[in-house]
Amino acid sequence: MALAGRTAVWWARLRSPCPAAAPLCLPPWLPAGPAARERLYSSRGQENFDMSTYPVESIRNFSIIAHVDHGKSTLADRLLEITGTIAKTDRNKQVLDKLQVERERGITVKAQSASLFYNHEGVNYLLNLIDTPGHVDFSYEVSRSLSACQGVILVVDANEGIQAQTVANFYLAFEAQLTIIPVINKIDLKNADPERVEKQIEKLFDIPIDECVRISAKQGTNVEKVLQNVIEKIPPPQCNTADPLKALVFDSTFDHYRGVIANIALFGGEIEKGHKIVSAHTKKRYEVNEVGILTPNEQPTHKLYAGQVGYVIAGMKEVTEAQIGDTLFLYKQPVEPLPGFKSAKPMVFAGMYPVDQAEYNNLKSALERLTLNDSSVTVHRDSSLALGAGWRLGFLGLLHMEVFNQRLEQEYNMSVILTAPTVPYKAILSSAKLIKEYGKAEITIINPAQFPDKLSVSEYLEPIVLGTIVTPHEYIGKIIALCQDRRAVQKDMLYIDEHRIMLKYLFPLNEIVVDFYDALKSLSSGYASFDYEDAGYQAADLIKMDILLNGNPVEELATVIHSDKAYATGKFLCERLKDAIPRQLFEIAIQAAIGKKIIARETLKAYRKNVVAKCYGGDITRRMKLLKRQAEGKKLMRKIGNVEVPKDAFIRVLKRQIDK
Repeated sequence: MALAGRTAVWWARLRSPCPAAAPLCLPPWLPAGPAARERLYSSRGQENFDMSTYPVESIRNFSIIAHVDHGKSTLADRLLEITGTIAKTDRNKQVLDKLQVERERGITVKAQSASLFYNHEGVNYLLNLIDTPGHVDFSYEVSRSLSACQGVILVVDANEGIQAQTVANFYLAFEAQLTIIPVINKIDLKNADPERVEKQIEKLFDIPIDECVRISAKQGTNVEKVLQNVIEKIPPPQCNTADPLKALVFDSTFDHYRGVIANIALFGGEIEKGHKIVSAHTKKRYEVNEVGILTPNEQPTHKLYAGQVGYVIAGMKEVTEAQIGDTLFLYKQPVEPLPGFKSAKPMVFAGMYPVDQAEYNNLKSALERLTLNDSSVTVHRDSSLALGAGWRLGFLGLLHMEVFNQRLEQEYNMSVILTAPTVPYKAILSSAKLIKEYGKAEITIINPAQFPDKLSVSEYLEPIVLGTIVTPHEYIGKIIALCQDRRAVQKDMLYIDEHRIMLKYLFPLNEIVVDFYDALKSLSSGYASFDYEDAGYQAADLIKMDILLNGNPVEELATVIHSDKAYATGKFLCERLKDAIPRQLFEIAIQAAIGKKIIARETLKAYRKNVVAKCYGGDITRRMKLLKRQAEGKKLMRKIGNVEVPKDAFIRVLKRQIDK
């Protein structure tokens, strides 16, 4: 009875109006004071930023670009500390690398943005920084980030000098007509030679030596000067708040509770909570629930204005609704859509299947959400006799494929089977029946299982890439031999300075996609760097090679190769499979075949019991009888036994061992 009475009093207190002196009524188990006024959900702070105090003239949008491991993320950490965006502690290491896979591998995979507030000569500036990946497989992230910027900081390692991806990223920024600020990092290292690097930058990029800024991002030396250069040299965005709203979606993520969170750059107008907006791509209408900036965590604001970079949450529940490159505008105020992004061109294709077909729908949902965040992956439905229903995914490279697979496991707890990576070939058909079936004479083949027979094709085409290798001169002989072994054609050779050489080669893509980078690093003791870009197709003598296990083809291990390398590759694959497949109670014949012709074979011996152990002395016929009975049993088992290839064997089998 007493308990019921106390409950009634408690409810009466809750329902009674709050006195003027107490602005917030809260249950007794929640804290009182200023902490109580903060939001009681998520980790977001108060909406205390007034973005109208930063006119377009006080905004600078810039990216940090560089080769792998030249110190982009470390420089970003120092910039965040100097501007007071994050507290200065010893634990600030790659703060913007938020993904688990980035922490484990020590590389940047996703471009991340952050808004910094900085006072320069009495004027408050809003600096929107985007930290980008350095590896060639994630160059699409870089090109997307540059679309939201007016300038870049080009970071070069004072020890390593200019490397392949430095050159590629410079030309991306140069073609986008962005202001480039060259920064020479790691001047605190023992072997640093900033003078040599300055000469390289002047020779290759035609940037005067006096424009280079020497810094040590790790120690914070001279980093303040970088911020001053950003303000003085990078122009503000060309846009006006009075124009109608025009916002470019340059990245997006999916939140289970709030739906799609779209990162936007405003090229005109303003956006606030309650606005009705329309997507130019889907023509769907949404109401804005929240807008804000990234500092680098989400920080809600009242409004975002032209020239600013931030995020918007507008109740997009389906992952297909937030297309990267889409334009958002106000309802009944249509605008000309922004050009968006050139779609990424996949270089490597692989089949992806759930380990258990019951997980198909869960994997489908996980793929949709992950491809929203990584839009450079292409997805096509596929099926396999051995593995069931799945997808054929297109990636920008082998590292991209491995990182995507790792993210699926870590972020969505999905275990998948990935097949051997292949590149997209083309075939010009001569058979009228096939031309009628496909509706065109030239077809693209992304799955070796669909490779057409030579009798019905007039010509096969393979993709080629223009590769750039930057290396110290002492390794030049080994690297040229490696390139010739991969059927490459030399196009150019340039001395950057007295120690470093830049080579340009035309490579068939299938020769470099799996392990060329590993071989190059091994030959050059890790000093050479490699970058490539698409260079079209060329005619080639291609054949399809099947791998047979006890006479049954393994569809997932079928490969398309050049006829000159058929025998060597077939023998190599059989040897690697012999190591990868566990021994069974029956003998396994591993064969490589081109059509009906077997070109290589390895035999995986069976486990066998010593059936003659109990025979000591006596007649030989007794031993022969036992051995014959065992052989007959093994023969029967071989007929009915299935050989399972372990799911991690596909990539392991294709990785070549460097010739000692």
